[in-house]
Amino acid sequence: MPLDLDRFWKALNPSKPLNIAHAEDVKYYIDFSDVRGGNVTRQLARTIERLKDSPTCQLFTGHIGCGKSTELLCLQTHLTKAGFHVVFFESSDEMDLNDVDVTDILMAIARQVSASLEAINICLKPNYFVSLFREVSEILRTPIEISNVQFSAGLASVTASTKDSPELRRQMRQIMEPRTNNILESINQELLAPADAALKKKGYQGLVVLIDNLDRLDNAEKAGKPQPAYLFVDRGEQLRRLNCHVVYTIPIVLVFSNEANPLANRFGIDPQVLPMVITRYADEALCEAGLELLRQLILARAFPETLPSDRLERVGEIFEDLATLDLLCMASGGHVRNLLKLGFSCLQRMDPPFSRECVERVVRQRRSELLSAITPDEMALLQQVKREKKARGETSYEVLLKSMFVFEYRSDDYGHWFDVNPILYDDL
Repeated sequence: MPLDLDRFWKALNPSKPLNIAHAEDVKYYIDFSDVRGGNVTRQLARTIERLKDSPTCQLFTGHIGCGKSTELLCLQTHLTKAGFHVVFFESSDEMDLNDVDVTDILMAIARQVSASLEAINICLKPNYFVSLFREVSEILRTPIEISNVQFSAGLASVTASTKDSPELRRQMRQIMEPRTNNILESINQELLAPADAALKKKGYQGLVVLIDNLDRLDNAEKAGKPQPAYLFVDRGEQLRRLNCHVVYTIPIVLVFSNEANPLANRFGIDPQVLPMVITRYADEALCEAGLELLRQLILARAFPETLPSDRLERVGEIFEDLATLDLLCMASGGHVRNLLKLGFSCLQRMDPPFSRECVERVVRQRRSELLSAITPDEMALLQQVKREKKARGETSYEVLLKSMFVFEYRSDDYGHWFDVNPILYDDL
C-alpha cells in the first residue's frame, strides 16, 4: 500500500496521545520498555491486580512529552480487559494547574467517578454534598440541584465555575478547605464504598482512577513551598486516603528534589518514572535497540499496515536515506514527542521523501530555539551534566529538567544517568 499522506499528517500529530483501545492507534504503538529500563505501566498494573481488594495509591512521572499519557491509556486498556472499571481523566480539563489545592483534586475525582458510574446506571448522591452545595451556591449565585441521577452535574457546576475565576476559587476555598477531611470522608463512605459494591455486583474487579497531567502543575509557591511539594508531600496524606485504586501523575522535579524521601515516605512507595528511550549510553556508545525502535515509531506512522520487519525497506519513500532518518531519531534524544515534532516540522516544509537538507534545517531551528532560552548559569550546569551524567535536585537543575535541556535515562544493565538534550551537544 502506498504512503497515505493525509493519514501520515494526522499520525505525526505530536499533541495526540495514542489510545490502544482504538484499532488505528494499536498499529502506531511501539513498546519501548526494553530500552527504558522496564515496563513501568505493567508494574503499576501488577500492584492493582494483586491488591485488587485493597485500595492502592501510586505515583507516575516522567518528562512532559515522553509518552506518559499514551502509557496511562495503555494501562486503562489493560485494566479494563482485566475486569476493572477505570476512570481516566486529564486534570487540566478540571483545574487551573497554576493554582491547585487538595479539595480541587478531590472534587475533580468525585465528579469524574460519579459521571463514569452514571454512564453505567450507577447513580449515587452523597448526602454531605447536598448540604455543602447549598452553601456553595450562595457564593456562585447559581442554584445547584442534585437529583439521584445528576450528582456529577452538580459537581461540574462547581469545578467549571472555579476553574477560570481566581476570585471564586478563593471564596470557595474558604468554605472547602476547613472541610477537607469531611469531603474526603463523604467521598469514601457515600460515593466510593457504594460504588465498589455496585460494581462488584455487575462483575467488576474494582474501581481505578487514573489522573493525567498533574505533572504539569506550576512550581509557584503555595503555603511556603513549591506547589507540587505542598500538594504531594504536605497534603499527600489526604490524597492517598481515597478508598479506591488511584494513580497520580506528578512533576518529575519532585523525584530529584529534597522532597524525594518525604514524598516516598508519605505514600509508602517510590514513584514510577518513565524515562527517555535510550539512544546513547552514558559512555556515549550507540544504543542500536533504541535507535531501531525510534525508526519504527516514525515508519509505523507512515506504513501502519506494513510488517515491522519490512518497514525499513520503505525508508526511501519517507527520507532521502536511512542516515537521514537516523539523524532525526538521534536528534530527539529518545523523547517521543520531540521526535514527532521534528517529523511534523519536516512535513510542514515539504512532502516526503524528506531531504537531508530539510532534516538538518529542522534540527538547526530547534537548536536555535533551545539555545536562546539558556542562561549563562544554566549553560555551566549543562556542561557539568554533559561531563558527569548526573543532575541534582537544586532549583537550577529542576529548570533544566522542566525545560527539556536535560533528559533522564534508565537501563537494567547500565543503571541510571542523565544527559544533555543531544540537539545542544555540539554547542557545549
